[in-house]
Amino acid sequence: MIRFAMLRHGHTDWNRAGRIQGRTDIALDEQARSDLKGFALPTAWQGADLYASPLSRARETAGIVSGRAPKTVDALIEMDWGDWEGLKGVDLKADPNSGFRDIEHWGWAYQPPNGESPSDVWDRLAPWLFSLKRDSIAVCHIGTMRMVLAKAYGWDFLGPAPFAIKRNRMFVVDIEGTDIRVSDPDIVRLDKIDT
Repeated sequence: MIRFAMLRHGHTDWNRAGRIQGRTDIALDEQARSDLKGFALPTAWQGADLYASPLSRARETAGIVSGRAPKTVDALIEMDWGDWEGLKGVDLKADPNSGFRDIEHWGWAYQPPNGESPSDVWDRLAPWLFSLKRDSIAVCHIGTMRMVLAKAYGWDFLGPAPFAIKRNRMFVVDIEGTDIRVSDPDIVRLDKIDT
């Protein structure tokens, strides 16, 4: 069995503005860089393999909190939001013709126009995930994290999510073969350090 921990990247200007980023490569903002310098990987996780999405916001977050360069993995890239990238979710939700839905009404087949469904994201992520041989950390995106946690919790994107993804915390699952389940503990906070 291996432990797999996921950490969401720090804030960007688009996050703060409520814009959907998807695969658009938006860098961390200065406040995020400053805030992240106050955190480090917990001691028990410092020897784990370190991976990141190829997007700069994830790579930079990984480097700041670990003090080392991550290996980039294309499978960890954020969900492709297609035509909705750069738009605001609140605006899409207000338009009854947009097709936008809240996450608890997605199901695995929900797909933004010209984007990816949760099932698509899982299908590209699972082969890499189940190939891991050691305890590992991935600095990635809320979309990627949702797919892994949904599988671990047995959630089908219908009804309230059994988890809430927050920053500066690692969300941990156990992997054995192709079995994935919630770890104990399932959330590990980053260590606070003096800067």
